[in-house]
Amino acid sequence: MKPRFFLTTAIDYPNSRPHIGTAFEKIGADVQARYRRMHGFEVFFLMGNDENTIKVARRAQELGQQPQEYCDDMARQFKEVWRALDISFDDFIQTSEPRHHKGCKDFIQKVFDAGHIYQQQYEGWYCEGCEAFKTEKELDENKHCPSHKAPAIRRSEPCYYFALSKFREKLLEFYEANPDFIQPESRRNEIVSLVQTELRDVNITRSGQAWGIPVPFDQGYTIYVWFDALLNYITAIGYGSDNERFRQWWPAALHVIGKDITRFHCALWPAMCFAADIEPPKRVFGHGFVYVKNEETGDVQKISKSLGNVVEPMDIITRFSAEAFRYYFLRECPFPGDGEFSLQRFVDLYNSDLANNLGNLYSRVVGLIGKNYEGDLGEVGTSGIGSLYESGSLEATVKEIALHVESCQYNLALQKLWMKVLDPANQYAERTAPWSLVKADREKAKVVLAHLVEALRAGSILLKPFLPKLAATIYQSFNFTKPWEEIVYADAIGGGPGTPHLKILAQLEGGKVKPLLPRVQK
Repeated sequence: MKPRFFLTTAIDYPNSRPHIGTAFEKIGADVQARYRRMHGFEVFFLMGNDENTIKVARRAQELGQQPQEYCDDMARQFKEVWRALDISFDDFIQTSEPRHHKGCKDFIQKVFDAGHIYQQQYEGWYCEGCEAFKTEKELDENKHCPSHKAPAIRRSEPCYYFALSKFREKLLEFYEANPDFIQPESRRNEIVSLVQTELRDVNITRSGQAWGIPVPFDQGYTIYVWFDALLNYITAIGYGSDNERFRQWWPAALHVIGKDITRFHCALWPAMCFAADIEPPKRVFGHGFVYVKNEETGDVQKISKSLGNVVEPMDIITRFSAEAFRYYFLRECPFPGDGEFSLQRFVDLYNSDLANNLGNLYSRVVGLIGKNYEGDLGEVGTSGIGSLYESGSLEATVKEIALHVESCQYNLALQKLWMKVLDPANQYAERTAPWSLVKADREKAKVVLAHLVEALRAGSILLKPFLPKLAATIYQSFNFTKPWEEIVYADAIGGGPGTPHLKILAQLEGGKVKPLLPRVQK
């Protein structure tokens, strides 16, 4: 039986379409899913929308729609964007679905029966943008939410509380026993400090709300957004509806989330699991934000509808390509930290790394084989990647890239791929000049081209988790023996051109290969 890897992203508020910051998270998680599949894991990759919120109901009302009608249409739009970006999710959960409602009711009833929920009057500051209650320390001197730049509202209402503070010591013991639970390390220190000093019981219900999940033990209340939303991770795999399936997949191997919601996932969520007598997830990774650079002023700003700097993924995909989109954000924006989007930098990086480096290498090799050998190099007398690399260096490079991917440092993985595989291949091509050598010594030129084909083969395999369509195009341009769908990560090390009789399968037009990645004019 294959080992299982259950991977999730944060579910999104569908009160507006996804922007590039949202997409940054999804493509980062997608790399992890594709990488794990290449290592033989049976992967279950979950995404979804967080629909049981006041903001969603309010937005539906503004548009003259019923909340469910609105949510279903937004789910369609979100999935359209994710598919355009080649996000390989296996399931997309809407928290308005019956399976989620059923699981949430079962969960909160179990925690209530276990004595971890009590009723009490609540009074405190509430941010409608975050849909969360805030402490005085989390607001500025004017009682404004720093994230939404809007005044917090003083609310007083009866509600049910989850006794989160009871789990302080158990959480600290869990962090101590599982030092890799919170990633990256900077997030871990923040959460440990919060649990040690500021862990308080939390309000988990709302009263007077028609839209949402009714509390089973008190129908006058609906379940508050975080106690509802976090449960999507278990309701999607059968909690409350298919217990056998739930046991097969839980606990999650990795939750991928934004750094702003780390405390909910690393303190509240494991405590909820303890309260319901289920295991917490194995690992939570809190990625950074994407900021937008103003091309005229050079200022860098957080993505905000009020500032008018929201960039939609479909605009970039339509103008360039999904592969260019994926490459920019994975290469330019460090996943553990913050990055910025600049259209000028996007074009520069696309031209230098994709069009000039990878694209030019591919066009040269395929074009030379097609033009000078009628697309058939025959049985090339070479093995391995030959004089391109020192003995064993490719194996070491593959291992280094794998370690970067596993720690979600995708920018470092791509840097290493270009530095250790593609750049040396281009330098080797310049040094040996097969376009000239073929006129003087066809057999020597054939060996050089075979070495370059092997570099493209290894590079395409290492590129597969990042740019799946582009990698497939490169690999399937040659008659390699192993089908692309069966390629595993270790095949990158390989040896030889992957076939005893090397041919190109790419179609030439007028003796020329179609550009893999056409240059973009600034």
